[in-house]
Amino acid sequence: MLTDSFGRVHDNLRISVTDRCNIRCFYCMPENDVQFVPRAEILDFEEMERFATIAAGLGVTKLRVTGGEPLLRRDLPKLIARLSAIPGIRDLALTTNGVLLAELAAPLYEAGLRRINVHIDTLDRERFQQITRRDDLPKVLAGLAECRRLGYRVKLNAVAVKNLVEPDIAPLARYARENGFEVRYIEFMPLDAQNLWDRGKVLLADDMIELLSREIAPLVPIPDPDPRAPATEYDFADGGGRVGFIASVSRPFCLNCNRLRLTADGKLRYCLFAIEEDDVKTLMRSGAPDEEIAALIRRNVAGKWEGHEINSVKFVAPPRPMYSIGG
Repeated sequence: MLTDSFGRVHDNLRISVTDRCNIRCFYCMPENDVQFVPRAEILDFEEMERFATIAAGLGVTKLRVTGGEPLLRRDLPKLIARLSAIPGIRDLALTTNGVLLAELAAPLYEAGLRRINVHIDTLDRERFQQITRRDDLPKVLAGLAECRRLGYRVKLNAVAVKNLVEPDIAPLARYARENGFEVRYIEFMPLDAQNLWDRGKVLLADDMIELLSREIAPLVPIPDPDPRAPATEYDFADGGGRVGFIASVSRPFCLNCNRLRLTADGKLRYCLFAIEEDDVKTLMRSGAPDEEIAALIRRNVAGKWEGHEINSVKFVAPPRPMYSIGG
């Protein structure tokens, strides 16, 4: 097992397949002059599959494909088919902004994908354009409808920025209840490329819980929650579905973290907020055997820090923005 010095067992790997994106959310990317990694520096599918296979041999059982926007990666269903066939992998999911989902949901399903998270902060077209700087809400909703038709397990990821998305919290929950989806409200984190974050802009989980309990139905903590899950989950007391809160700012879950991240350019990170990272790509492209890559993974996990300390004066934002790290 991949165990760090704090006893945390790591079985969850997130693989970013690209740092490119087709929207420009203000809390993630600048609108213009975005600096992307040269395409030659991005891992190919064989390299991603090899790394995931080695990680599976060390105890990783869950994979999540991310970006940037992963649906921009050409022939992505081929990678999904490869990853889903790796021995030991029991769970495979993908996170997307949904803009290209209507046309790709079926090929991805045929390749073996069953779980998908779609980033959507609002159902209001004008506010969607304000946040993403693109008028693509109808495309995202069409993609979600296609996912429902195909039978995907769908979660909606909504970033909670204070004094902006309060009108969207309840409508998103109602939409999810009506469609059999689950919303994950994510506290605004210091991962933007323009240094816009400050704690006063974070819409806290407690405030959202109070809002939903007042406007829809009381929220009840789920029984027997997974202590390693990033989201704190609640059921609506009226039986109308479930919501989750990823409260990295107000309720850090670092001491239960079980995740590793491989960036699109082949760097291994033990935390979303990590300052340091290990170079997997150079090892692979220099002909290193699997055992050497496995040793690097073990060293990376062994050196994992206790937590990101967002609420401490010691906190230092990572040198990469979110789109470059992988969601």
